[in-house]
Amino acid sequence: AHRARIAFVRICSGTFNRGMKVRHHRLGKDITLANATIFMAQDSSAEDEAYPGDIIGLHNHGTIKIGDTFTEKETLKFTGIPNFAPEHFRRVRLKNPIKFKQLQKGLQQLSEEGTVQVFKPLAGSDYILGAVGVLQFEVTMARLKSEYGADAVYEPIDYATARWVTAEDAKKLAEFEKAKQADLARDGEGHLTFLATSQWRLEFEMEKWPAIVFHKTREHD
Repeated sequence: AHRARIAFVRICSGTFNRGMKVRHHRLGKDITLANATIFMAQDSSAEDEAYPGDIIGLHNHGTIKIGDTFTEKETLKFTGIPNFAPEHFRRVRLKNPIKFKQLQKGLQQLSEEGTVQVFKPLAGSDYILGAVGVLQFEVTMARLKSEYGADAVYEPIDYATARWVTAEDAKKLAEFEKAKQADLARDGEGHLTFLATSQWRLEFEMEKWPAIVFHKTREHD
């Protein structure tokens, strides 16, 4: 069975009190923080108060993402929390195709947590995983099986690097997307990403498409 999801939140200033109302700035919504948990080694306990420097756990149903900010009054957003372009890539294969929905849900949630980066090619039905270190793939497969019931394996795929792509001219970006559809994917948050088979190929495309900006990092939305 899938375990409850917890978002870890650091208290930067002020005091947390159970039941307090705060503004979730990315969503533009006011929410009530009814429950919070503090973890000590293998133990956890419900807490009524927390102070600057404390890290609390909030139950998360997919609405809290890395970099989210909560305040009582002022508008505030932390910047400089990046996604880094992955250096290793694998294709995901399900052992039992019937579990496709479980795979989709698992990859979406693991991507939200930052366990691994997930890319969905514009052409094709495969999911591609991207990671800075190969151990992330092992962790992802283990969690897909134990938490989501999706028994899957990963296979090598001929990609060497990735870049998020944007352009000031929407027509130029649309032209690039049409021409390079076989090399493009959407990441877990829907951002267009160019997948290159080599550093040489990446540099070649960058020279060929000067109106397109190839980003090595992307801040969390």
